[in-house]
This record gives sequence, structure tokens and C-alpha cells, in this order.
Amino acid sequence: MRYIIFYKPYGVLSQFTPVHGHKSLAEFGFPKGVRAAGRLDADSEGLLFLTDDGTLQSRIAEPRHKMPKLYLAQVERTITGDALEKLRKGPVLSDGPALPCGARAVEEPDLPPRVPPIRFRKTVPVSWVEIELREGRNRQVRRMLAAVGFPVLRLLRLSIGPLKLDGLLPGQWRDLTPAELKKLKG
Repeated sequence: MRYIIFYKPYGVLSQFTPVHGHKSLAEFGFPKGVRAAGRLDADSEGLLFLTDDGTLQSRIAEPRHKMPKLYLAQVERTITGDALEKLRKGPVLSDGPALPCGARAVEEPDLPPRVPPIRFRKTVPVSWVEIELREGRNRQVRRMLAAVGFPVLRLLRLSIGPLKLDGLLPGQWRDLTPAELKKLKG
């Protein structure tokens, strides 16, 4: 069995078949037979877990297992306490209310630059928000932040359960260590 952590760059699809000019996972030299456990949109970056272990893939990807996932979002304007509280309670989205989640403002992180870079506007400040979800609807973090009035400029997934992106740069991947696999299978 293979268990892989990948730092998915911006503009890459979470599938092995390219579509509409986007790069796909096929370009990163993964072993045959692995598949992504869950998805990140092409315009999102960060941790993607790949495996050929169908049971573990399901445990990570299926919302019913409520595996926590931690995201970092750069948003337009300075996030407010009121918006954070609405996020924590679970804002109402077009497909129903989101589950309550963890949400807090954080300092600007030290991240690799995004390619292409985020648009810069002198008159509009930006801030950073950390969000922990236990569900995984389509474009959920983006929709939740938009629902409370803070459009997302950049979105990264930092962790899935005990797995962290630490030490990888965009486009890099590595196999899990035995200790990480033990924690994940818990």
C-alpha cells in the first residue's frame, strides 16, 4: 500500500486527467494505482492525500467520518469578530446551514509565493483566517467566507486529521512515515 502527502499547487486538478488546460496529478510522478482522498479545487492549494488503500481513502474523504481539515484563507479586508462568530456557528449556504466550525484570525503566514501571484490592490487590505471543518462540501470554505462578507483571495489546506503539510513546497510529495500512518489509522 502507498500513502502519500502532496502539496498541490495552485492551478492543478485533484485528478489524473487534465481538463480545460489545467495541469493534473499525472504530471507529478505518482506511483500507479494511487488516488486522491478528497479534492481541492484547481484554485486552491495545499495538502492532498493520495493512496491505493480504499478503506483509508474513504475514511478521509467521506463526510460521515468527520475527519477534521484545517484551512488557511487570505480574504479581502480585515476579518471582524462578528464574521468569525458567524463562521463558528455555521453560516447558511445555498445548500443549507454549514456545521459549526473552528474559525480564528491569524497573522500573515510565511508561505511560498503563489504562481501566479494574488492580485494586489493598494486600497483594499487583506487578512488571514484559519478554519477547521469536519464536513466537506463543494467550495465550502470559499462559500462560508463569502456568506459572511469576506471573499477569498488565496486558500490552502494545511492539514487532514494528524497529517500536516510541514516541510513540503508546492509540487512536492513524500510517503507517510510509519508514525504518521499509525496516527492516521488511529
